[in-house]
Amino acid sequence: MFLGIDLGTSEVKLLLLSDTHRIVAVAGEKIPISRPRPSWSEQDPSHWWDAACRAAARLREIVPESFAAIRAIGLSGQMHGATLVDASDRVLRPAILWNDTRADAECLELTSRFPALPAVAGNLAMPGFTAPKLVWVAKNEPEVFSRIASVLLPKDYLRLCLTGEKASDMSDAAGTLWLDVARRDWSDDLLAATGLARRHMPRLVEGSDVSGTVLPAVAQSWGLAPGVIVAGGGGDNAASAVGIGAVSPGDGFISLGTSGVSFVVTDRFRPNPESAVHAFCHALPERWHQMSVMLSAASCLSWVTRLTGASDEESLLEQMKALPPEALDRAPVFLPYLSGERTPHNDATARGVFFGMDHETSAASLAYSVLEGVAFGILDGIAALRAAGTRVGRMSLVGGGSRSPEWAQLLATCLQTEIVTMQGAEAGGALGAARLGWLAAGGNEVEVCVAPAVNRLFAPDAAQLERVLPRYGKFRELYPRLKDLFAIGAA
Repeated sequence: MFLGIDLGTSEVKLLLLSDTHRIVAVAGEKIPISRPRPSWSEQDPSHWWDAACRAAARLREIVPESFAAIRAIGLSGQMHGATLVDASDRVLRPAILWNDTRADAECLELTSRFPALPAVAGNLAMPGFTAPKLVWVAKNEPEVFSRIASVLLPKDYLRLCLTGEKASDMSDAAGTLWLDVARRDWSDDLLAATGLARRHMPRLVEGSDVSGTVLPAVAQSWGLAPGVIVAGGGGDNAASAVGIGAVSPGDGFISLGTSGVSFVVTDRFRPNPESAVHAFCHALPERWHQMSVMLSAASCLSWVTRLTGASDEESLLEQMKALPPEALDRAPVFLPYLSGERTPHNDATARGVFFGMDHETSAASLAYSVLEGVAFGILDGIAALRAAGTRVGRMSLVGGGSRSPEWAQLLATCLQTEIVTMQGAEAGGALGAARLGWLAAGGNEVEVCVAPAVNRLFAPDAAQLERVLPRYGKFRELYPRLKDLFAIGAA
């Protein structure tokens, strides 16, 4: 048995995988988010560990014999979070999360200190990344900064609790802006630009390598055999890719979760920072990936459900499906920038907009606008990937949004490529983490990283394309016209 631990933004999920690819059991525990000020997003790292321990206890209770047979553990987690610990490994302040945008001004400061940052890190400096957060801490909390012994990413704090080791994998480390992504090593120049050095960083391992073994006290508490190994693991998107078998150049997926991600595996470092494309290491050796990110995706559907007073998302989508084609043509055009945007605009001040509402606008038409606007945002991101020379073929659809066939069909039409949903894809990073544990225990990549069976295939629809293309043209015009107003509103 192999255990995958996925530390999400709202939940810690544990998944138990057998060596026959059977998902034996899954357990999740919710974790709270603190937003003490506008644009801030923080979590107490102790909540991550407590939730992981509770989920482990539940798994052990559900399948005790299988749980006792665990040979290896893999880790997956939310990227970019700054977890600061002192020389005694005590947490110095709440972790600053990926969706915290307080460090917007520090991005410009960081780039001015080291202008070659985008070329080395493969990414523009954005407030969600880890390095600008540390510039903010140094300026605003100098006493905390002076006591930092180590900076850990969220999943790597769980590794410290599990093994006592400070280590990170290449895919997660690539999201810090401290990694030389082409060389797969820390960059001394990037670290120096934030007042840090290698001594503050965890050692680096590949995601499929062994990073340590479970501490005896943890093994006894959890009910594990002595000597269970812990793999390097991966950032949540790279781990999800391993989970659905996206491990060869050209393989890719779209994730519709809280954020929206378009992920394509590449055979080498292919940066395109000018369009806010992310170029990261994959969780497997000698592979990289490109990624476009929109900060609000399936969360937009949750938001409009609350906004309209619908009982739940499913009932709102049922209302939407009853709309005639002419109602879809009259629906407002939606900019899905509820939390700002990354690819392709890199604008933390951008905000959501419904354009073109009238007396006929209904809750159902707003729901369609949201699905369409998110699909257009994904298309913008895919266009940026293609502009960087990345080949985009058939894409798998994962995340909570993959449950909507209407969304999948819109994506297939807008992207002009086949979209498939897959069995077990909802397991996400937890399945990929378990597979990385399996690889670290000696598993063969060809046998471990197989693609799940296809549930359904969606092909581009010519009639739908004819209807949405003019609306996409309007979508593309709106942001440039509103950009300055967004900036004024944020001032």
